[in-house]
Amino acid sequence: MSQPDFSHDGIRTARGTAFRYLFMLCALLSILTTVAIVATLLIDAIDFFATVSPIEFLTGTRWSPTNDPVAFGVLPLISGTLIITLGSALVALPIGLLTAIYLSEYASERRRAYLKPALEVLAGVPTVVYGYFALVYVTPALDTILPLSTFNALSASIMVGIMIIPMVSSISEDAMSAVPDSLRQASYGLGATKFTVSTSVVVPAALSGIISSFILALSRAIGETMIVAIAAGQTPRMVDLTDPAGMFLDSIQPMTSAMVQIGTGDIVGQGAAYKSLFAVGLTLFVITFVMNLVSELVASRYREVYR
Repeated sequence: MSQPDFSHDGIRTARGTAFRYLFMLCALLSILTTVAIVATLLIDAIDFFATVSPIEFLTGTRWSPTNDPVAFGVLPLISGTLIITLGSALVALPIGLLTAIYLSEYASERRRAYLKPALEVLAGVPTVVYGYFALVYVTPALDTILPLSTFNALSASIMVGIMIIPMVSSISEDAMSAVPDSLRQASYGLGATKFTVSTSVVVPAALSGIISSFILALSRAIGETMIVAIAAGQTPRMVDLTDPAGMFLDSIQPMTSAMVQIGTGDIVGQGAAYKSLFAVGLTLFVITFVMNLVSELVASRYREVYR
């Protein structure tokens, strides 16, 4: 019968084995949690689609799960989500990219040490604060210029855009900082200016990271709940693409806001209206999953490897 090894090497080996299994358990727990969430969505969504046609759900242009006549067309919610995403992209992507260029190429080490953490503080602000700020301050300020509704897509888009700026700037700045200085020095040696080096050398070299930051930030914007629930309103409507002003000036209802309304409403727990919450959630999950998958494919396709 073998005796336990209580030597220093034996204890170190046992400790390493214990930590390995602990880390594996944590990884499995994360995977199982994800699988459980997806399974829950699928089970209740399948029950919903047993009473409502998937074609009607995906192609319907009217969303009214609780009012007669009942309708479960998800297109108004998808259009509302896309409008918020588009508006936030117009705010966050250029500002975030320009901020990343400044932090990576222009700011001194000391200034970067203060500015980057200060910028990332925005990511720690509760989203409900953003929502009330949009409703109480941004909408009245914009209303002096534009004929806004109390609840509107413009204010919500601006605040969602501000919320995801740290994600765009931080990931993009990390990608730019990973570009070797030899590329910069070679460009300077050819007589290029700092602006030319930044925009024509560094940004293309870090393109995979920049695009990934864009897609991940937009995925975050698509899944945002509290800002749109507070500031955008709860009016499910098909957005008229021929009326750019009307797209943002009136109230809309993204998918996340509709889920909040259903989940907090006075509805039957096993009815079609309640189970539509899971169908909308599954649709939202598929959209964000596809965007994250595209982000990974883009990053792997255009990733530059430097030696």
